[in-house]
Amino acid sequence: MTLRVGLIQTRTPATHAAALAHVAPLVREAAAQGATFILTPEGTNILQRHRETLLPQLTLLGDDPVVNGLRALAAELGVWLDIGSALVRREDGKAANRQVLVNPAGEIAATYDKLHMFDVRLPTGETAHESATYEPGDQAVVAEAAGAKLGLTICYDMRFPAVYRALALAGATVMTIPAAFTRPTGEAHWEVLLRARAIETGSFVLAAAQGGFHEDGRGTWGHSMVVAPWGEVIARLDHDEPGVLMADLDLAQADKARAAIPVLVNARAFTGP
Repeated sequence: MTLRVGLIQTRTPATHAAALAHVAPLVREAAAQGATFILTPEGTNILQRHRETLLPQLTLLGDDPVVNGLRALAAELGVWLDIGSALVRREDGKAANRQVLVNPAGEIAATYDKLHMFDVRLPTGETAHESATYEPGDQAVVAEAAGAKLGLTICYDMRFPAVYRALALAGATVMTIPAAFTRPTGEAHWEVLLRARAIETGSFVLAAAQGGFHEDGRGTWGHSMVVAPWGEVIARLDHDEPGVLMADLDLAQADKARAAIPVLVNARAFTGP
């Protein structure tokens, strides 16, 4: 089976209304090019790194205007639309970084809350402390969409290989990694980490990214890409501008890669050190 996918690269603004106006035409473009599964980046609904400005704008998932707008668009276009993440308020009042998978009827088919918080101090002096704003999830998620089994992850999750092994063992053959990668870490690590996650699990990796310099002052790497189960990059955007990246996935390649190098079944338990 071949699955035609569209990855959306955005430079999401700092308000919901502007974010929806920014991403919707790109989703339409992907659908017009034949995509039946479309993935958007992390922070599709709003990007604002200043907590005091961001938190008052967050709503419950069901009330988010970008999520609801994209649900209606998915139903209009008749496509699977994976909102790479929406920054939303949980029922308990805390914030969540949540991936939202929408089916062609516009219904929410699955959600996933980002497991790993980006709490770092980079050599450049740049710092991030996501756990000060967001409550991490505690559940890995596999979901079926467009004839494929997806492993849902977000950005910093890609640095934790155990998550991808667990998703692959649960049947996922396509890993979604929507991201808002920093420019220093993107230049150094983006491609090598994405290819490693594909190779070690024999899976396709779909990495839709934020790119460029945003209203809140942050810079993101862009360079969205699709990696095949053998580790080759089969589609990429070589820039950080908003755009659409298309790829055709031969889903049988996952089985072939896993049969050739069966690391998922060859792993052994060990003790120590």
